[in-house]
This record gives sequence, structure tokens and C-alpha cells, in this order.
Amino acid sequence: MLTFTRCLSVLSLVCFIVTSAPAAELAETIKSVKPSIVGIGTYQKTRSPPLSFRGTGFAVGDGLSIITNAHVIPDMLDSENKETLGIIIGSGPSAAFRPAVLAGLDKEHDLAHLKITGTPLPPMKIGDSNAALEGQGVAFTGFPLGMMLGPYHSTHRATIASIAPLALPVRNSSRLDPKMIAQLKSPSTIFQLDGTAYPGNSGSPLYDTETGTVVGVINMVFVKGIKESAITNPSGITYAIPSNHVIELLKRATP
Repeated sequence: MLTFTRCLSVLSLVCFIVTSAPAAELAETIKSVKPSIVGIGTYQKTRSPPLSFRGTGFAVGDGLSIITNAHVIPDMLDSENKETLGIIIGSGPSAAFRPAVLAGLDKEHDLAHLKITGTPLPPMKIGDSNAALEGQGVAFTGFPLGMMLGPYHSTHRATIASIAPLALPVRNSSRLDPKMIAQLKSPSTIFQLDGTAYPGNSGSPLYDTETGTVVGVINMVFVKGIKESAITNPSGITYAIPSNHVIELLKRATP
């Protein structure tokens, strides 16, 4: 017969195992995905500092394809002074810059496809975002605040709080702009998250905490301009572009 004290000890052990299991799973998932997640920026030797950080990206497919947000890519490069678009691989003192070229752009969904050469990176698996559920536990890894915190990966946990239309009809037509009108004509959905992303997280992969499968891409600019155009102060809501748009972008890539 178990004593009351022993029962409490057994229950405490069970609770510890139950509550620590998800944390252990996420820790393993983070370890596996970090080599796939890179910084996005430009390099110019004569500039101070030479590296200009712009956002986050992640490797997919053959390991030579990088996905990020379209708004992370500069409209123009200073080619006269040899400014080069590329990725930042590794972390801390071992971080290094690798050149990249733009292989595809989907401005409608704020996605960009870059190509690198050389040794492939470990690719992340892209899942079917139509299978994502409200309440699903997810995480995103990237470089919040860019180089201000150094080239170190940071991971945030979140829940898919809502799967909602990107643009909603407004009562007053004066609040419509061309971008919102375009979205109303061809409506698509986005993931609303209860985790907080920061500048620098744009382009971070949103992935399942257990499998590491990508279900979306964190967006900090494009979506907010549509969904929260009437809000003057930040709301703390984070959005992600569903991963099926990434699949479509990669299909359009030139072999």
C-alpha cells in the first residue's frame, strides 16, 4: 500500500515527465533545424560595416534554395561598388557570408527564392499548410533585431491562434488602398500567432515543434500593412504566410 507521501512523489514524477517531454522534443527540433536557418543581407567591402543584415531565411529542396520574404530583398544593389546579395551561415564567431542570386519572387505573398552555390545546407521539409490547425503548437527561429544581438539563432514558441483572411472588407471605402483591393479580389489566408516576432525575424520558418516541418514563413511588414492598417500602435500580433505559397514559388523556379 502506497503512503500519501509516496503517492505525492509518484504524481510529482509523472507530472515532471509529462511537462518536460514537449520541452525536450522542441530542444531536439531546434538542434536539427538551426543549420538550415540563415541570415539574409548584403556585403560591400568598402562599407562600414561591410555586412548589412536584412532578415532571416531557410534552406529547402536541394539545400541550395533559400526562402525568405520578398521585402527583405533590396530593390537595387550598388553594383558599382560591388555590393553583393547573400546569406549568413553559421553563428557567433564562425558566421560567414555566402553570395546568392534571386531565383524567384512572389510579391503577392511576400516571398523570395534565392539560390546559392557550393556545399548544400541541410534543407527543411515543407509541409502542407492546409493541414495546419488553430491551437497547433509551433515555433520560429531567426535573428530578431539582426546584428544588434549578434549572429545567434533565437527561437520563440507560439500557437496558431487564428487562420484568417489576409484582407477583410472595410465599412469606409476611403480606407481602401490598391494593395488591399488586390487582396480582396484574390483572397488568401494567413496564420495569426500568439508569439511575438521582431524586426529581423522576417523570413523565419514557422515549423511544427515536434517534427520541424515548415508550415509558414514569418512576416513582419507586408501582412501588417493590410491587416492592421488602421492601427497606429503595434499590437504584438505576429503573422505568417502559409507554406503552400512557398511550394508554388519553388515550382516556378527555372531548372
